[in-house]
Amino acid sequence: MPVLGLDVALRRPLADGRAFGDAGPYEERKGRLRFAIDPTHPVNARIADITLAPRNAAGRVEFAADVSLLVPVERRRASGRAIVDVVNRGNTVAVPNFNHATRPVFGPTSDPNPAIDVGDGFLMHRGWVVLSCGWQADVPGLPGLFRLHGVEPCNPDGSAIRGRVYTQLQAPDDVPHFLLSDRGHLPYPAADPDERDAVLLVRDQPDASPETIARSRWRFARVDGGRVVADPRYVWLDGGFTKGRIYQIAYTATGATVLGLGLAALRDAASWLKQEHARWVYGYGRSQTGRLLRTLVWDDLNVDEAGAEAFDGIIANVAGGMRGEFNQRFGQNSKDRPHMMTHVLPSTDAPVTDDKTGRRGALHERVNARGGRVRVVYTNTSSEYHRGDASLIHTDPDGHHDIAHGPNVRVYHFTGTEHGVGVWPPSDLMPSAADPSGWTERSQNLRSVVNYCRLLRACLVNLDRWVTEGVEPPPSRHPRIDDGTAVWPESLAKIFERIPGARYLPHHARPRRLDFGADADAKVMQTLPPADGAAFGSLVSAVDDDGNELAGIRLPEVTLPLATHTGWNLRHPSIGGADQLLVFAGSTLPFARTRAEREASGDPRPSVAERYASRDEYLDRIRRAARELVAERYLLEEDVETSVRFAARLWDWLIR
Repeated sequence: MPVLGLDVALRRPLADGRAFGDAGPYEERKGRLRFAIDPTHPVNARIADITLAPRNAAGRVEFAADVSLLVPVERRRASGRAIVDVVNRGNTVAVPNFNHATRPVFGPTSDPNPAIDVGDGFLMHRGWVVLSCGWQADVPGLPGLFRLHGVEPCNPDGSAIRGRVYTQLQAPDDVPHFLLSDRGHLPYPAADPDERDAVLLVRDQPDASPETIARSRWRFARVDGGRVVADPRYVWLDGGFTKGRIYQIAYTATGATVLGLGLAALRDAASWLKQEHARWVYGYGRSQTGRLLRTLVWDDLNVDEAGAEAFDGIIANVAGGMRGEFNQRFGQNSKDRPHMMTHVLPSTDAPVTDDKTGRRGALHERVNARGGRVRVVYTNTSSEYHRGDASLIHTDPDGHHDIAHGPNVRVYHFTGTEHGVGVWPPSDLMPSAADPSGWTERSQNLRSVVNYCRLLRACLVNLDRWVTEGVEPPPSRHPRIDDGTAVWPESLAKIFERIPGARYLPHHARPRRLDFGADADAKVMQTLPPADGAAFGSLVSAVDDDGNELAGIRLPEVTLPLATHTGWNLRHPSIGGADQLLVFAGSTLPFARTRAEREASGDPRPSVAERYASRDEYLDRIRRAARELVAERYLLEEDVETSVRFAARLWDWLIR
């Protein structure tokens, strides 16, 4: 068994000892899960650089992960189900997303053991065991974050490995220098501060032609006390970096880690749960870690050293069509832009041919080849579609025709939502996602207020019934070419240009087929910056006359709207890049309250008063719409009144 043991550093009651129905009270055990894997075992062969990792006396590779285990105090009360919370940039995501927790998922804290907000206790009332597991070795050293304690590979002669790194840098303020990483993660230091082949580029759109900044104008350094100090972890530019502009740097680095051990940690933690706490284990990841789980599927790292499937089911939320640099030499776990990575194709679970390159493949190719039975649910918001990669999970790469899903996959689009779980109260200001620098991003429209966590809860229940009872989940719902609901993003302009102040995107930066000179398994990259290639055929959902999307699972407040809800928004001029998409952000464009207000502004969308006779009548209709979703099994009965509550607060805010 690769898991050597759990070293518990903290044991405490959960939620002050509160009882959760039949499951009773829970406790948290927090510490480190220790691993030792066989680098020669066939199931570990796809872990990049595993053969270059140091070994213990038994010939195994040792590492450890920070974990938090939530279990019923009386083990017999557990339901036999466990979820591995694949933490996002060191932050827990499962309990906040499934339990309607009110504490922000991300944010700095001075407490190494912050209290857990259990929300309404959804997972606990069902007797689920929850294991939050660190997998990322480059998490910054902030209190309370979960990380992997991994190993550095070395060349056969014992020397440090060197390799090229390609990083994107952007700020909402003018800055004199950047840390050589995205989101403040631990950077790869430059191997040679005077490297002539290092390149610094700048663009004003992700797909615009870059400008090369003269090497004499920048160096590996930072500003400290008004002085420029040499530092291989930073890049400094004479005159400073301009807010909103997109900078990209390619350089030779040192300090590689065996990144794929993070995937092994998740796999073996899941198998350990089956030995100790559960019969069925599911993996949940959002955004970065949704892409990580897509990578686990792609590399078929769901089989443990005993030959058993680790995860029975997976929910990869808001991952779009991408994977990531999670299992390659000098990969960057933090990178999350399709314009910066080669890890887009294959995006579909079923085989498809890319007409531009002639390559054929499928994300689930290796899993399917061995007859794997893991069930996977892919869920996305409108933001991943407007980012340009989500549609690729169900179309060919050029966006010409639909691709059917395999029998073990469901794909759901959460209509009219943004990457996060909705901003409340409505605002155009938000802390930059998972960024320890404390930067704040501002958008041109109010951010999306639609909270989609209710749909995730139904997804989990449906996935569990699929695995444990053989009950098929409801069918996939997403934009489709054959019914006209998947369209080119430019086609929406004619709708949004009629809405006062809507500020639709003037430019759609489609991801491209980038040539990184990668080996066959995309484990080592040779060409950085990459050579440009043909754009993908990125599609989005068609919209109605209000600008609300037609495809996907429409929550009651989208079916019966008080506003237009989108998955796109623009960067505000105050943070630079005013013509760029504010990645991850959606918009809420409220309706006028009365016909007079609407006519005064020239808004073609009927007002609230023209649509609904009263608040009570509106909420009754919301309740009926929620029950229709329950009948289709996209919503749980217990979340009918949650839907009414969310609709009521938006009504009250708008009318005020």
